[in-house]
Amino acid sequence: MTETTPQSISVSTTDCYVTQYDRLDDAPLSVAVAEAVATYRDADPIDLEPLYYAVNPEALERLFEPRADGLRSDGSVTFEYNDCSVTVTADGEIRVTAA
Repeated sequence: MTETTPQSISVSTTDCYVTQYDRLDDAPLSVAVAEAVATYRDADPIDLEPLYYAVNPEALERLFEPRADGLRSDGSVTFEYNDCSVTVTADGEIRVTAA
């Protein structure tokens, strides 16, 4: 059996931006959320409000981090950030739409 490296998939329309976050990656989920919103807004992530104005980044990380019994298989969280609605799902999807 061979293992494959997960590919990052991004889909963008004028109404929605969707990207896949690798939950086993060392990069923080909070960074991936900021980058997704920046991409949707066609902005630099540095120019966005800090994520902690919208959601506790540590709580977001802990919600979707691998558990002792494996990866969480269901659940999602939705919040507003920089005039966007952001939904993060347990399977690693980050969906950004206009708020």
